[in-house]
Amino acid sequence: MEGRLVFKFLHLTDVHLVEQGHALYGLDPAKRLALCIDSMLQEHADAALCVVTGDLAHVGHTDAYRQLAEQLGRLPMPVLPILGNHDNRANFRAHFPQVPVDANGFVQYEVAVGAYRGLFLDTNEPGVSHGVLCEQRAQWLAERLAQDDRPVLLFMHHPAFALGIPSMDRIALLDTAPFRRALQGHTHRIKHLFFGHVHRPIFGSWLGIPYSTMRGTNHQVALRLDDTPGIGGSHEPPQYSVVLLGEESITVHVHDFLDRSERFWLGE
Repeated sequence: MEGRLVFKFLHLTDVHLVEQGHALYGLDPAKRLALCIDSMLQEHADAALCVVTGDLAHVGHTDAYRQLAEQLGRLPMPVLPILGNHDNRANFRAHFPQVPVDANGFVQYEVAVGAYRGLFLDTNEPGVSHGVLCEQRAQWLAERLAQDDRPVLLFMHHPAFALGIPSMDRIALLDTAPFRRALQGHTHRIKHLFFGHVHRPIFGSWLGIPYSTMRGTNHQVALRLDDTPGIGGSHEPPQYSVVLLGEESITVHVHDFLDRSERFWLGE
């Protein structure tokens, strides 16, 4: 078989931790995250990295980040988190001082992901639920993309385009002009875009860029394509993704880690 697999990493998103002992939508986000980490350790401890694309906390409480650091610290591989709209930048940095920031203090950085340049963006804007990638943040991205012509994997919390769920599209990255300008002339080099925020398994392409996202570890967004005034919720199974980078391919497996349905061998 041509094009062997050469690099494996995990994608986790939207864990929404609250103060210890508190519930969120009838569930305990900390227990759900602990079960997720258990699954990663049992089934995918050989992964090279774990990426977490935002909404690490539900209201940005400092105790949520303490719990997050404790749970993520169980993993044997490096963990690469970014912020979502529910996060608090200062409280996050107090518990994750090792995570790089750009010259303006935004949680934006570059890390090699296999043979790819991984570019991690900060779309958090205090006081609003929609995403913001201001001129300063977009300039950082533009400068990184201009450095060389190697292939790129892009990581952010908010999608920069409509997904057909109106209640969520209203709180996506609304002003996309700075982001689009930063990408201009480079979209062919961005081999995959990973994001969170939507709490649904969704796959597609935008401007020719393949993208993927999945459910969070606590609560989900219901699949409502009609224009409802509020955001519909659900308790569909939580997920994380297992990403396999090949010499000629990128494959995303979405894992319902709490699924306990019967397993058996199939006949030929």
